[in-house]
Amino acid sequence: MVDTTLTPLALIDIGANLAHDSFDADRDAVLERARAAGVAAMIVTGSTLDDSEKAIALARRYPDRLRATAGVHPHHATDLQAGDSGRLSDLLADPMVVAAGECGLDYFRNISPPAEQRRAFEMQLGIAERLGRPLFLHQRDAHADFLALLRAHPAAAARAVLHCFTGGLQELEDCLALGLSVGVTGWVCDERRGQALREAVPRIPVERLMLETDSPYLLPRTIHPKPAHRRNEPAFLTAVLDETARHRDQTPAILAAETTANACRFFGLTLNNSANALI
Repeated sequence: MVDTTLTPLALIDIGANLAHDSFDADRDAVLERARAAGVAAMIVTGSTLDDSEKAIALARRYPDRLRATAGVHPHHATDLQAGDSGRLSDLLADPMVVAAGECGLDYFRNISPPAEQRRAFEMQLGIAERLGRPLFLHQRDAHADFLALLRAHPAAAARAVLHCFTGGLQELEDCLALGLSVGVTGWVCDERRGQALREAVPRIPVERLMLETDSPYLLPRTIHPKPAHRRNEPAFLTAVLDETARHRDQTPAILAAETTANACRFFGLTLNNSANALI
């Protein structure tokens, strides 16, 4: 049973790159706009070890609104070496950290060579498995290798969310079979590139769906008028909510309550219903 006292809006943005330098000039205002829009909490994505430390520092500064992930994005896989295992483990032990990642594979640009990406991903899977931490995953144009590595770590896969899912029905079925949860971004608002995702969204089991902005990236195309700076931010999570609800034939209020309950359960969060703030 979904706690509808969280409706109409008490959203959780499970993936916001708030440590990004594009937010340096107005981060406080960004957080206030998010709160005004009904975004009660945000999870700040760590994409390198240094960036993860920044995400943790932000969560400590705003403990009623932010938590962090700690990990190394596949673009930076070559920077993660065996000697970094202890540092990453220490970051994952921080009480402000709720998941390991963002980690995975990205063959779209191959900024790090695929072999290095697989090595770094497997290293992070092992650490997350050993520490019992949920996983915040990334995959682009690497579906087969991504699945193969997750199948080798079934316990980790069973506690993982594939962030910014952009695939179609077959990719979704493959991910669901492994036990993954799914994060939906403003890609669902893109009538040019998002058709496969729009067709898949109704098939995501209600208990495995979460919402995110991936800000400052992926500004929803359904926002009118668009901000002059073209930067995405957590306040625009409502556009992702509305479009996802439309394709699932749900009311935004009910979907907000469902996805918030999922995020709280998955990341171990507790939300003060009356204050719409993290405890």
